[in-house]
Amino acid sequence: MSERLQPGDVAPAFTLPDADGNEVSLTDHKGRKVIVYFYPAALTPGCTKQACDFTDNLELLAGAGYDVIGVSPDKPEKLAKFREKEHLKITLLADPEKTVTESYGAYGEKKNYGKTYMGVIRSTVIVDEEGRVERALYNVRATGHVAKIIKDLGI
Repeated sequence: MSERLQPGDVAPAFTLPDADGNEVSLTDHKGRKVIVYFYPAALTPGCTKQACDFTDNLELLAGAGYDVIGVSPDKPEKLAKFREKEHLKITLLADPEKTVTESYGAYGEKKNYGKTYMGVIRSTVIVDEEGRVERALYNVRATGHVAKIIKDLGI
């Protein structure tokens, strides 16, 4: 289990394939703020709600200078299905090895119905224009999370 990021930390660099198999790097977004969020699985109810909320608010976020990237352990093919089915406009990246998810502290012990297991911790990291962590939020709820981010950022 990796350390959770703190404000001021340098955001771990990454390059991952998107839903179309194209490589996307954090450095591609230098000069813009980036909301990098980690979710357990495409095409599941909570993750769909969260992805749709980000898509619905993408214009508002982009207008305030934020790009949105969703990262999950799903393969690009599943991300493409997710994007098509839900008409998502956000960038979805595949991290099947969970290396980026772990480097952001978004993988670890979870509890569900009394069972403890390892998995993706629903998390959001906001990276500033210089590539530093502005905010790091862990164990967030899928519902209402995007509205909370918008309120907290004063957008």
